Amino acid sequence: MEIRRATLDDCRPIAELALIAGEGIPAYFWKGSQKPGQEIEDAGAENLASEIKNFSYRNTHVAVVNDSIAGMLLAYRLPDDDNEDLDELPEFIRPCIELEQCVPGSFYINMLATFPEYRNQSIGTQLMAIVDNLAREVGCDQTSIQVFGQNQGALRLYQRLGYNIVEKRPVIPHSCHPYTGEIMLLTRAVATA
Repeated sequence: MEIRRATLDDCRPIAELALIAGEGIPAYFWKGSQKPGQEIEDAGAENLASEIKNFSYRNTHVAVVNDSIAGMLLAYRLPDDDNEDLDELPEFIRPCIELEQCVPGSFYINMLATFPEYRNQSIGTQLMAIVDNLAREVGCDQTSIQVFGQNQGALRLYQRLGYNIVEKRPVIPHSCHPYTGEIMLLTRAVATA
């Protein structure tokens, strides 16, 4: 397996992985730019081709197995002062943004995903192993990630990797995702080099 920075050519498989990781949330946002007859993955790929947004191929690393993308990590530094107006956002996404605002300037792991055929091969763990180096490159001393409480497998992985729950918000139910309960913010100090 090789882990490398994503390229513009990787946007379609990254979009497919984002749909897996986000369980419907990315599709909700991509539908606004979807052209008639266009598959949602292609609309997502166009969004991921951004050179200026954080949610971009530029902030993505991919795991490659036998010349095929097996998984991805999309992560970036959060703004030091996020003044995003929550009233401008759909209600169901506000708890996620509130949690991001709890950890300004942290290295935020937005998405981690593997294709189903590559699960249980430690690909997610290997992708998470590069997080500290990436965080140090952008001057972060803390990493952060969110997880729905019902996603027990992901929660166990992050806790095994040293992440601790520091904040929680109630999930606002929406038809674009299957979750109820709580969404949790976990953090971990960046290891020194």
